[in-house]
Amino acid sequence: MPRLTEQEQQEIIRFLEADKPLPDKFRFLLFEDKREVELVWNGKSSEVSNIVLPFQVIEQVDEPRAEKDTRLQMSMFDLDERGRQLKGWTNKLIWGDNKLILSSLKNGPLREEIEKQGGLKLIYIDPPFDVGADFSMDIEIGGDTFTKKPNILEEIAYRDTWGKGADSFIAMIYERLVLMRDLLAEEGSIYVHCDWRVQGFMRLVLDEVFGKSFFQNELIWKRQSPSSSKARARKYSADHDTIYYFTKSSNCIFNKTFAEYPKEEIEKRFKQRDDKGYYKDAELATYSEQTLSRLKSENKLIITSGGKYRYKIYLDDIEGVLVDTLWTDIPPVNSQAIQDTGYATQKPEALLERIIKASSNEGDLVADFFCGSGTMAAVAEKLRRKWIVSDLGKFAIHTTRKRMIGVQRQLKKEGKDYRAFEILNLGKYERQHYIGVNPNLREAEQQKQLAEKEAAFVDLILRAYRAERTEGFNTFHGKKAGRLVAVGPVNLPVTRLFVEEVILECRKKHITRVDILGFEFEMGLFPNVLDEARAKGIDIAPKYIPAEVFDKRAVEKNQVVFHDVAAIEVKPHVKKNSVAVELTDFSVFYSQDSIAAAEASLKDKASKIVVEKGQIVKVSKDKDGIVSRETLTKKWTDWIDYWAVDFNFESKREIVRVKNEESGEWEERWTGDYIFENEWQSFRTKKDRSLELTSVFHECIPGRRKVAVKVVDIFGNDTMTIVEVTVGGKK
Repeated sequence: MPRLTEQEQQEIIRFLEADKPLPDKFRFLLFEDKREVELVWNGKSSEVSNIVLPFQVIEQVDEPRAEKDTRLQMSMFDLDERGRQLKGWTNKLIWGDNKLILSSLKNGPLREEIEKQGGLKLIYIDPPFDVGADFSMDIEIGGDTFTKKPNILEEIAYRDTWGKGADSFIAMIYERLVLMRDLLAEEGSIYVHCDWRVQGFMRLVLDEVFGKSFFQNELIWKRQSPSSSKARARKYSADHDTIYYFTKSSNCIFNKTFAEYPKEEIEKRFKQRDDKGYYKDAELATYSEQTLSRLKSENKLIITSGGKYRYKIYLDDIEGVLVDTLWTDIPPVNSQAIQDTGYATQKPEALLERIIKASSNEGDLVADFFCGSGTMAAVAEKLRRKWIVSDLGKFAIHTTRKRMIGVQRQLKKEGKDYRAFEILNLGKYERQHYIGVNPNLREAEQQKQLAEKEAAFVDLILRAYRAERTEGFNTFHGKKAGRLVAVGPVNLPVTRLFVEEVILECRKKHITRVDILGFEFEMGLFPNVLDEARAKGIDIAPKYIPAEVFDKRAVEKNQVVFHDVAAIEVKPHVKKNSVAVELTDFSVFYSQDSIAAAEASLKDKASKIVVEKGQIVKVSKDKDGIVSRETLTKKWTDWIDYWAVDFNFESKREIVRVKNEESGEWEERWTGDYIFENEWQSFRTKKDRSLELTSVFHECIPGRRKVAVKVVDIFGNDTMTIVEVTVGGKK
């Protein structure tokens, strides 16, 4: 250890007595450190999440938009009688916090499935590198644009990422990069997309996580033309992004990639041309007699008037120019392009195509854990790669779902193969994690801890709902405005049994008005159970507990809004052995801001769009201060972005894999829920805003069945209802 001066020793003592951290200079004076350069940030830790949460499959999409009973989906797979994929890898679209997703992929049972596919060969990520960016989303309503605010999970993610500026961004990305590195196959690669805001930090973090020796390239993507001269009055135009390319080892996949020769480059290189091809001097010394004979027979070798040989090259024969680190030939997504989803950070498919082709082969597994609008998944599917993509934003997941169904439809139209994909989340298990239940404890200890945590959880919910605590009831926890309040469990949906117990206590104690609060409600629970309660003189109002309850700041400021459950009305049509579904009504009850607040805050000649009690209203104030209101949601269909049908719900159980506490082995358990098997869908796109309200007739096996209908609203929230029908027989 280096000798400290007396002054330095006294200085250390003063810091210790004041219970203050030592300045960085003492780290190097007190401890030997072999690192020449090290990135240090506030709160740096080598600890990485090892949490394993089970993935829940909430939806599966095999054959898109089945118009009739066809079997076109991926001939390489066995299909069941409904055309569902029975074997092979199913692509995965995962909604949730990517730290928990990565940790669960790395340490959980899905890791074995990944390794069976040869491991994860390529990761591309485009993390949020704009400190001003958030999860707000512009939504078109009629001729106007409404800005949807982020939900609390998205807000918390934004605060965690940028709350302390660069420190919190680096802490966020560092842990995730470590998990990605550990998940990659030995021959795998990672491409990290960033711009000037975080470029310097990102390179140092990647050096530290992957090692300087595995840095391969700094790729420069020229994404736009230079800005106007006025905008460049004080600095140069920022017209490019940086993509860092690192590998897991020296034994990495890398395929040479070529870009098309620009026309002027072809002219320059080959000097002469006619209508069929270009010419260049032939290096006769390198050609064998056999080759010369072949070229002559193919009319590719000619003799000029000067007696020189020329070799004729057709455009199709030109492999192109080898791609280097400066990418100037890929323009950004044009707003009129077919691939444009309207997603703010969308990257062009050509960019991902180049990366995927360079660092993976057909059949390889690739991933993107900040998937946004799903460009990685779309290109991977077209290039016959398997994929895993994830995002925290619910709207991003919905945008990707629509996009991938569009890709499936296009591939099907072209007669090409495609894979099924499933939508997963960590669901109720993620909520257990939020309230602090340790998944590594034995089952009995988990239950004890869950009981303690749930008591605190109920208090939190009542505080957020602004309800008083009550005692002496079996099912009720509080009261508010003359209504009793029952809080559903944190780790399970509110079930029919739960509601029936509430109704039973209501009848015993002559209670007539009840609010039931839950994160999820059992599928098919409403509206039937509400009608049953109403017939007994009991008014039950089910309300969703929003994720904001986990944010103490939102609770303290009374910012938590409990929304009523959306309602779907459908009408089944049965014709012989076929059934179709007609969507007849959809009601939502969201609020974002209020009309009164907008009217009070608006300046003259300004307008604002707000959501109040399920209506989107444009509030305007003219130059004289006169306020007017225009309701933009003219009809109930304006709220719907997407809807889909499962013609035989409850045919596929939702199975999760959990570790047996005694044997330590992974075992399968039924969650009690079923997977929504998406068989027909209609949705709006940026180019086509129309929506069909009646599905096709779908041929079914005769008998009684449950048909499920899922509706996704313009905010990306989904609601489901179930209707029972009898097909091809007596009712």
